Amino acid sequence: MAVQLGLPFESDRPLSLESPEPTASGERTAPAVEFYFVRHRRARRYVLRVDHDGRVRVTIPRGGSRREAVAFGLRYLDWIGGQRARLGHPALGTEERRRVKEQAAAALTARVRALAAEHRLQVSRVSVRDQRTRWGSCGRDGHICLNWRLMLMPAWVRDYVMIHELMHLRRLDHSSAYWRLVADACPDHEQARRWLREHGPSLR
Repeated sequence: MAVQLGLPFESDRPLSLESPEPTASGERTAPAVEFYFVRHRRARRYVLRVDHDGRVRVTIPRGGSRREAVAFGLRYLDWIGGQRARLGHPALGTEERRRVKEQAAAALTARVRALAAEHRLQVSRVSVRDQRTRWGSCGRDGHICLNWRLMLMPAWVRDYVMIHELMHLRRLDHSSAYWRLVADACPDHEQARRWLREHGPSLR
């Protein structure tokens, strides 16, 4: 993900990721995530940045539009969540967490099945749940269970969690032989485990 620093900019008014619905009293709830738009005459592409205060900025290139900028930001919600977790900010607000949970089942199921096929493994079924103590699990029957909060992680960390569970289809233990399987399938597994130790608690 490109990060643009040190360039002059002019910020537009922020736009909520979703338009919150009014409450019974007529008041609107706080937006889940706000995009702050930056128009730069020399920018050649859309650039996404999470500032140190947790705000999300999108640079709009010449000829670009706010509609396209929003669509660009929506494609990287998992990256935004990971960056905000690193900075110690809540990954997503209440409304956006609800929306991501609704998307998690299809997205996580498709990805874990793709990884299983890549490694020639058979998965009997996939469940996506709201778990507090586990990122995932694998049963003897080939049932893979995943935490919806994987959607809030960077993609490479999310893939590690899935590979961790998939390798249990070959060895249902945490022996040295098992970890060799993980290392072969996911060379950056140690970095992913470190990320989970450092940032995982903020996603729960």
